[in-house]
Amino acid sequence: MTSTERPPTPPSNTLTAVIGSTIFVSRWLQAPLYLGLIVAQAVYVALFWKDLIHLIQEFNHLGEEDIMLIVLGLVDVVMIANLLIMVIIGGYETFVSRINMRGHRDEPEWLSHVNPNVLKVKLAMSIIGISSIHLLKTFIEAHHIEPEVMMWQTIIHMAFIASAIGLAWIDKISGTSDH
Repeated sequence: MTSTERPPTPPSNTLTAVIGSTIFVSRWLQAPLYLGLIVAQAVYVALFWKDLIHLIQEFNHLGEEDIMLIVLGLVDVVMIANLLIMVIIGGYETFVSRINMRGHRDEPEWLSHVNPNVLKVKLAMSIIGISSIHLLKTFIEAHHIEPEVMMWQTIIHMAFIASAIGLAWIDKISGTSDH
């Protein structure tokens, strides 16, 4: 085909066009899911403040280990909220529609190069961070926890790490990574 020739146009088929349009528009069915995740994030914000107020009110009656566990719980809530933001913004932007934040002063840096592969690696890293917090809490409370529970939590954490390494490696060898 020369540069002046147009590619052949498929025969006009109304049924095919309707099916294609329906499939394309169906991506909007995910929008309520992202709105639901925003509600879930609001619940996490309420949980964060409830735990923070508890920490402040009970400060004089808590030991160092109790304070550490509450603070780790607060960090855990923040990390889960970060994960939710990545899923909400990244998923919506990738699978539903552009958010049109380009150039906005508050645009997250990572949003400019989000794609499904980058999103998967970022999500895997967030899950590892959340798992790390849970594992640290388990180790702090080791005297109250069965060794088998600790073993399984450690194995699951290592599986998360192996999965993230695998995803990052696949992203790297496929050449889709921006970094």
